[in-house]
Amino acid sequence: MQRQVNPGLEGRTKRLALWALGVALLLSIPLVAMQFTDEVKWDSFDFLLMGSVLMAIGVVYELIARRSSKSVYRAAFGIGLLGAFLLFWVNGAVGIIGNEGQPANLLYVAVFLVGLVGSLLARFKAKGMSMTLFAAAFTQMLVPVVALMVWPPPATSWSPSVLGIFALSSFFALLFLVSGLLFRRA
Repeated sequence: MQRQVNPGLEGRTKRLALWALGVALLLSIPLVAMQFTDEVKWDSFDFLLMGSVLMAIGVVYELIARRSSKSVYRAAFGIGLLGAFLLFWVNGAVGIIGNEGQPANLLYVAVFLVGLVGSLLARFKAKGMSMTLFAAAFTQMLVPVVALMVWPPPATSWSPSVLGIFALSSFFALLFLVSGLLFRRA
């Protein structure tokens, strides 16, 4: 007697296994880099944190993206998650304004809050997600403006420069805008 396997469960299990493999490969980059340079100094907590964040992104993507069969919805969701992850990673690792210890970098939490609250209020429906990602892009660009007013450059080491910080914020805002436009098409 042959055992029946739920094809949906089997597919999800394979996708989660692929996410785990991807996470392991990504985490091997700093592990290998640590063998060749003193510039990369990760401890167990860093690997655990990044592994957990990356797996959480995979699980969230699988849970939410499967709600729609439209590839444009899935792409929009993936790009939005990518933008949020990169913002978390860059801001946590080296900081966007000054260094990772600069209090102005805490303002970027507002971008995550806008994304989370907006997504929950929209119930992950495309139209509401579009507005949420546009709001996240706006918030992303608002953070350096507020930081500039609260921590002007002479009082803070604005590294790389005020222009550089706005350029980097524009990159993240662009990811959120692209995601928002794709959600609009979904």
